[in-house]
Amino acid sequence: MKRNLLFIILGCVLLGSMPDAVNAQIEDRERRKLAQTGFKFLNVTTDARAAALSDAVTSLHSGAEAMFFNTASMAWMERTTSVSVGMVQWIADINYNHAGVAVRPAGGRYGVFGATVLAVDYGDIQRTVLADTDERYIDLGTFSPGAWSVGLGYANAITERFSVGGNVKYVSQDLGQSIIDVNDGDYLYADNETGVFAFDFGVMYHVGLESLNFALSIRNFSEEIRFVEESFQLPLTFRIGLSMNVMHLMENPSENHKVLVSVDAERPRDYYEQLKIGTEYVFMDRIALRAGYVFPSDEEGIALGVGLRQPLGSTDFAVDYAYSDLGIFSSVHRFTFNFGF
Repeated sequence: MKRNLLFIILGCVLLGSMPDAVNAQIEDRERRKLAQTGFKFLNVTTDARAAALSDAVTSLHSGAEAMFFNTASMAWMERTTSVSVGMVQWIADINYNHAGVAVRPAGGRYGVFGATVLAVDYGDIQRTVLADTDERYIDLGTFSPGAWSVGLGYANAITERFSVGGNVKYVSQDLGQSIIDVNDGDYLYADNETGVFAFDFGVMYHVGLESLNFALSIRNFSEEIRFVEESFQLPLTFRIGLSMNVMHLMENPSENHKVLVSVDAERPRDYYEQLKIGTEYVFMDRIALRAGYVFPSDEEGIALGVGLRQPLGSTDFAVDYAYSDLGIFSSVHRFTFNFGF
């Protein structure tokens, strides 16, 4: 019991210290360089449930979708196979499509193995070049930039309370060709495409006090990469999270109702520290209502979502939807479909 209390106190102290750290960073913002990373598509939340909880999912149990957040939580999936597919209608008509599959062979004796894929479609963009014409430019048609990621993940429960997990993924971004010179009327192009291997790590601990979970994760760890002449780093992110079904604090909790509260403290490489809070109400393990909030944030506001779960024979089927308010930008809609076999 003393050890459990130690974990609780440690987690509360770390989470509680975040507002002070945030205020210190805001006071020091004039001297700190921000927005210095690339491949920012890796920071866009793909899973609808996670988005509805404002990404406060580091310490939550999940299936194949866990590889996009904290792979260690995948170790606790109950089904032999978990499949997750979904899409995100992002701002500026940018579309994200993602899929993940996780397999738990031999009843989890060898851990859980998984794979993910993420594809980003930025749409068609007009290509022009400066010229001494009436329009002051020449139209060279359109090009279609894009980005993608493929990864392999593994998670294992070392003890009945403690699990570890990690991903190795290859991420790439293609920004098309840029004109670097003109030679006798012919344009000389440079390719703006590059990729790199990146790694994610995570741990999860069941504290032993009712349903309280404690977790840590590090995402997008990689070497520095380069686009033509400019080098940059991936958006490395460190998170610590706590979550609990607060109904377990009641004397006689009902099995038909669950109120999950989750809190994540995030330390990104290129932004100020953030505190993310999510709440999920589940009725009879069939209908889920969700809400989340993150602060500080420039434009991101409240997030809302709903989820429906229905067994179909021996298959568990679930569909999730999330709405995110991005202030002056257009709102974002996400849909995710999950299958358990």
